[in-house]
Amino acid sequence: MRPQEFAPAQLAQAEEINPRQLARELKPFYEPRHLRSWTELAITLAPFIAVFGAMLFAVERGYWAALVLAPLAGLLLLRLFIIQHDCGHGAFFKKRGGNDWVGRALGVLTLTPYDCWRRSHALHHAATGNLDARGFGDVDTLTVREYFEGSRLKRFGYRLYRHPVVLMGLGPAYLFLLRHRLPIGLMREGKEYWISSMGTNAMIAAILGGLIWAFGIGAVAAVFFPVLLTAASMGVWLFYIQHQFEDAHWDRKGEWEFHEAALGGSSYLQLPAWLQWFTGNIGIHHVHHLASRIPFYRLPEALRAHPRLAELNRFTLRQTVKPMMLALWDEQQRKLVTFREARRLRAAGKYVVAG
Repeated sequence: MRPQEFAPAQLAQAEEINPRQLARELKPFYEPRHLRSWTELAITLAPFIAVFGAMLFAVERGYWAALVLAPLAGLLLLRLFIIQHDCGHGAFFKKRGGNDWVGRALGVLTLTPYDCWRRSHALHHAATGNLDARGFGDVDTLTVREYFEGSRLKRFGYRLYRHPVVLMGLGPAYLFLLRHRLPIGLMREGKEYWISSMGTNAMIAAILGGLIWAFGIGAVAAVFFPVLLTAASMGVWLFYIQHQFEDAHWDRKGEWEFHEAALGGSSYLQLPAWLQWFTGNIGIHHVHHLASRIPFYRLPEALRAHPRLAELNRFTLRQTVKPMMLALWDEQQRKLVTFREARRLRAAGKYVVAG
């Protein structure tokens, strides 16, 4: 195993950080606070139901009156997903049963079968930054060599997939409306995943059926789709920025180490206070990946206790534009590059591939 290594841009901030030791130091923050957890759930769920209901009634007075509330409802739905996410890590309540049943209930609102998502997300955490274990619960990422060695059709498909319009628009819609309806990737892993998918689908159908009976299919569609797509696109954007940045951390299996990859391969997205609240502090993602049992409301506390982490892989909102153009992992320079940069590398003879 080679010594701890971070990208040059982050080396000054990370040189005194030992990821494995830090993981041990973060354990005191694992303990969820029972009253705080229920309070966070209540102050998110109740406003979401109220705003969603207000939108349904507002549709009768004009579509734009309802649509103006869609961003607020979408952000509240995103926060419910963050709570579901904490439940999946066993971090929101002390007992597994409380986490699982609250997570399953929230999965109906977020259109995400909880047990299926929990399994795929656990695989994402277990293999984040491992080039030999890609493809589960992450954004598909090819290396420069893999891209150029692929067929013309494969390269076209990958470029299309990585286009911001697809990643942040069509992709989230497909993921939450279609892909989550079946236990994709887990179909042969046991009946529990089929039960999770079909049970979630049945509850979604029952709730939507009741709303359609009360308000009509047009009104429900006019409210449901903008709210869902707002939350979905925002969630995918967050997930992307938290792992797809120039100085991210990737390794082949023989050199990959969990703690190193968790800390070096996840960003700290510093958001305005109001947006940090709606996103459940998930921007403190490097801490979350290193210690996923920390409840989201204790992540700022952990960050304050370890101030060196506040500069590691830090991004502000303005700095999140460039990472959207990154697409390929350059194993030679150990950083993500754009398609244009990859072509320059190939033209300069850095990558010699057939075809």
